[in-house]
Amino acid sequence: MDNMLCDELLQEIFSRLASKSSPSPPSSPALSVSLVSKRWLRLYRASKTSISLRLTPENSTIQSLPSLLSHYPFLSSLSLVFSSDPTLTTTNSITTAFNDHLLSIVSTSCSKLKHLRFLAGPVSLSSLVSLSNTCALLTSLTIVLSRPLFFSWVTYFSNLKELSIYVSDSNGIADEFYSNRESDLCLNQEIDAELGLESLYLSGIKRDDSGFGWLWRSCKKLKKLQLKSCEGIGDGGSFLSFIRCLKGLQELELRTCRSIVDGVLLRLAENCDSLNSLLVYDGGSREGLLHFINNCSCNLQKLDLRLPLDLNNDHLSAIAVNFRGLSTVRLQSCCLVTGEGLKALGIAMSSELKELALINCDVVERESGLLATLGQHLRQLRKLDLSHNESLHDKEFISMLVSCNNLTELRLRGCKRLTSVAILSMFKSCKRLENVDILHCCGIEAEVIESFVLNSPRLRRMQVEESKVSDVARTWASHKFIEILA
Repeated sequence: MDNMLCDELLQEIFSRLASKSSPSPPSSPALSVSLVSKRWLRLYRASKTSISLRLTPENSTIQSLPSLLSHYPFLSSLSLVFSSDPTLTTTNSITTAFNDHLLSIVSTSCSKLKHLRFLAGPVSLSSLVSLSNTCALLTSLTIVLSRPLFFSWVTYFSNLKELSIYVSDSNGIADEFYSNRESDLCLNQEIDAELGLESLYLSGIKRDDSGFGWLWRSCKKLKKLQLKSCEGIGDGGSFLSFIRCLKGLQELELRTCRSIVDGVLLRLAENCDSLNSLLVYDGGSREGLLHFINNCSCNLQKLDLRLPLDLNNDHLSAIAVNFRGLSTVRLQSCCLVTGEGLKALGIAMSSELKELALINCDVVERESGLLATLGQHLRQLRKLDLSHNESLHDKEFISMLVSCNNLTELRLRGCKRLTSVAILSMFKSCKRLENVDILHCCGIEAEVIESFVLNSPRLRRMQVEESKVSDVARTWASHKFIEILA
């Protein structure tokens, strides 16, 4: 039988098998393929276009990596991460040279790469210039850089659309000759460029970091900006340049950026009318957020907030008045919000809201009847996430579910008080469910999982403990092409 299948046909089968598999961990059918024969293993590897590697920073890594990568000749996506945090690595000429060597191996072994996530540690500018020559097809790049920061090397990547940069926290001082050699490689950053970047992620910017003025001025096509753990947006003249790049922005994410949130939201309200998605996590400003909501002229579609001590009913009332077109609202750990604010939101968005998340929001457990009221107003909901509301009871949950008959996705992870009664209600009320997450729901028993799989006609993906999935449920899931993940 093996000899009857040509290499091309087997590779096509394996590539389709890989596309159906979850990227991490690999599915059991995919693992089984590699055990059949050496030929199947070779062809399976050749069919892979994406792999992720977690390595240890040792010399043996460099010795074995070329051989490993040679088995995957058609890689277009590679993620290479060290087991330790790469941003905390002490930066000196020795560690940077090690990382450069590793990056050189990747670039020479995987010239067809379009997506590279290289988080082994800080790399030099010269290695990035070399990477641009050997991997000219790159459209997405994730790297770690150390100070001083230069960005003009980005111009060498003509196809780059997505760039993610983690700035190293290390206080190590690089060799003086090494630093001078790197600086000489940079183009004159007084001359603006026109980068093709559409998505930019930056983590760890300090107030006095230089070089960002040039980067902001050169990002004229930016659509998505993500900032994490940033104390500033660069030194001196960087701010005016930053404001200019906000004009065409469509998505903004601010994570743990308390010191700059006020200023960014203020300028966003004044200078951007194209924003459709805003995320603010772990560090905000009550006044700054309220000002943005009341003065923003954007047609915002998605709002995602995790602000335990900075979000209250005033914000929800303002959202209900100013952002009636929202299709997605995600709220996490909203300690100061009451049922009154959420009800106002539900009434205002009854015809538009398609996705609602109330994750770890104690108001869900605290105010009886709240979920029932929300369900009555939000009958068009397609996705509902009530994860980590540990004291949520069956009665409250079911009272909402009976009104939400159009749900296709439901997440209840960590709702420890829910029982099997809730699951029975799910497949009676929600015939369109495709994706369900009930991990860490201690009160849900194995027997009801079997009934749920049998009685959910559209179910395609379910996350639940493996111990709760019977052989019968697993067989039915296989026949109905339902993916079960633990």
